[in-house]
Amino acid sequence: MKIDRRKFVAGSAAATAAVVAAPSVLRAQGAAIKVGEINSYTAQPAFLNPYRNGWALALEQINAKGGVGGRKIETIHRDDAGKPEDSVRHAGELLNAEKVDILAGGFLSNVGLAISDFANQNKRLYVASEPLTDALVWGRGNRYTFRLRPSTYMQVAMLVEEAAKLKTTTWACVAPNYEYGQSCVKWFKELHTKAKPGVKFVAEQFPALGKIDAGATVQALEAAKPEGIFNATFAGDLINFVRQGNTRGLFEGREVTSMLTGEPEYLDPLGAEAPKGWIVTGYPHAEIKTPEHTAFYEAYKKKFNDYPRLGSVVGFDTMNSIAAGLAKAGTTDNEKLIDAMRGLKFQSAFGQVEYRAVDHQSTLGAYVGRLDVKDGKGVMVGWSYRDGAKYLPSDDEVKKLRPA
Repeated sequence: MKIDRRKFVAGSAAATAAVVAAPSVLRAQGAAIKVGEINSYTAQPAFLNPYRNGWALALEQINAKGGVGGRKIETIHRDDAGKPEDSVRHAGELLNAEKVDILAGGFLSNVGLAISDFANQNKRLYVASEPLTDALVWGRGNRYTFRLRPSTYMQVAMLVEEAAKLKTTTWACVAPNYEYGQSCVKWFKELHTKAKPGVKFVAEQFPALGKIDAGATVQALEAAKPEGIFNATFAGDLINFVRQGNTRGLFEGREVTSMLTGEPEYLDPLGAEAPKGWIVTGYPHAEIKTPEHTAFYEAYKKKFNDYPRLGSVVGFDTMNSIAAGLAKAGTTDNEKLIDAMRGLKFQSAFGQVEYRAVDHQSTLGAYVGRLDVKDGKGVMVGWSYRDGAKYLPSDDEVKKLRPA
């Protein structure tokens, strides 16, 4: 693909930052910099196929400008199929056989934690793209792990900010029964109670990931008679939950706050069945007109003849953050690279982002709005961008959560 130079220079600050002149120690090393990327491609294709496209776009832009310090970046991908044990096996093979300089990726929270533990034991940088569990940077955080996406705590805090404005006082929760879902419910209950004392939680449903019995789940929630519902299901589970909920009238007259549902990966398949009025985190891709996003959006459409999903943004930003860290460090030396990543500021498709030094969590934010249906398709309306830095605990609070 040939990239329009004027658009690239004007809008693609992330790639530009990554290829600025690096110290001579990096320029002197001629071999390609290897990134070993592990993800659940066959298990979660709706998110991860666009993710891989976004990653490829960033890599193409970076290498077209000469790479980092004159060295191209090469990516070696592996599919963990959503299994933590496979992710660890791949990580070992990437380090020992492929001799990668950096580990990256991860989608499911349990997989991300497995790779993080491996990275810590083997003292190798791991840039976690997608896993949302707070344990990744707090309870089981370590020197070698950094996380890009806003966590369960951050996105729940954004939703609680809106939920606290409602008259709703009794809530039920539904979430997949693994680390991500359990964390979402924990934080929604804790943060909402703090924001609005007196709210009550009358039911919880934790269906197995990818195996929801939607009819039984909806029936149990309806029996509890909540005024509001907090939902953290996604992908196929979300579709089944929405369809059964619509059929049985679960959502009528009830407020619903919902994690991730405004992301095109999960909203588009619902079509006209998208539930109107839900308060969601998501990605209104066609309506974001900031210079950074416009440059990314146009380049993505030109390369893939398709619009980006949120996974595309995550892949694009992960690759660019790695390149920015390499440029700042001026070396692939692991310990020096980690020091460079702590407090690293880089330009994402959503604006400037920082990997906080205190916990290695990035300040990437999310969009919050309500769902509506237009032209037979679910859309986000009344949305706004929430800066992730405003939805994180203080340094002192994090120090209590994170191992010494």
